[in-house]
Amino acid sequence: MKEDKELLFKFIKDALLEDIGDGDHTSLSTIPQAKQGTAKLLIKEDGILAGVDVALEIFKQVDQQLHAEVFIHDGAAVKPGDIVLTVKGPVYSILTAERLVLNIMQRMSGIATTTARIVDLIKDTGTKILDTRKTTPNMRFLEKMAVKIGGGVNHRFGLYDMILIKDNHVDYAGGIKQALQAAKRYLTEKGLNIQIEIEVRNKAELLEVIENGGADRILLDNFNFEQLREAVELVGNRFVTEASGGITEENVREYALCGVNYISMGALTHSVKSLDMSLKAI
Repeated sequence: MKEDKELLFKFIKDALLEDIGDGDHTSLSTIPQAKQGTAKLLIKEDGILAGVDVALEIFKQVDQQLHAEVFIHDGAAVKPGDIVLTVKGPVYSILTAERLVLNIMQRMSGIATTTARIVDLIKDTGTKILDTRKTTPNMRFLEKMAVKIGGGVNHRFGLYDMILIKDNHVDYAGGIKQALQAAKRYLTEKGLNIQIEIEVRNKAELLEVIENGGADRILLDNFNFEQLREAVELVGNRFVTEASGGITEENVREYALCGVNYISMGALTHSVKSLDMSLKAI
């Protein structure tokens, strides 16, 4: 999409400015600007690759004279020793792009690897894994892209593309019924066509949502397994269900076996380990 391209272009521009400042004085002082060379992107641990297309755009923005040849694409499983791509052109430009390419690809590949591992754990349950807004500021679009590459599903992108009524909203609004009625009225007044999701903390709040209606999805927050199974049974097919809170790689399968449609996990993006790789001169 045009908007995505513009977002990526601005991100790369700002990131390069942050890194380069008034010049890469190390490279400027040690490497002749006319010197040509080749580098390879080398994988150093097992994982799922993500960010190749972003890397190509970085090379392009740094210097149109840089030419990359890609051997492994986004979504592929990689192992130590794999060469993802080679890039040829002015050595100064390769060194300028190096850190940004690695920072982005390592981060995105780490997210895709974690997501793919969790998705595989529950692949036979019918439950899907969602990301959250617990992302790195200004990198959300890249991190959510990595979740999709890893087989997960994107939740709302921001505060603007879904109404998600959480516990604080409920308390400030005066209760479940009041919050739902206010949200529905707001959408009508503004002429907006976005979904409404509401968080419930216990069975009483769940029953109140079921009785009042007005939501598309119910977020069952910090329910234990027994409570979650009962909640899913009570909801039936009337609402889409989502579980969150205290869900880890170790217990995600048991949560999925409770029958929820979605499980949201902030851990997909807020605490992943980057995948080790390097850009080495040939």
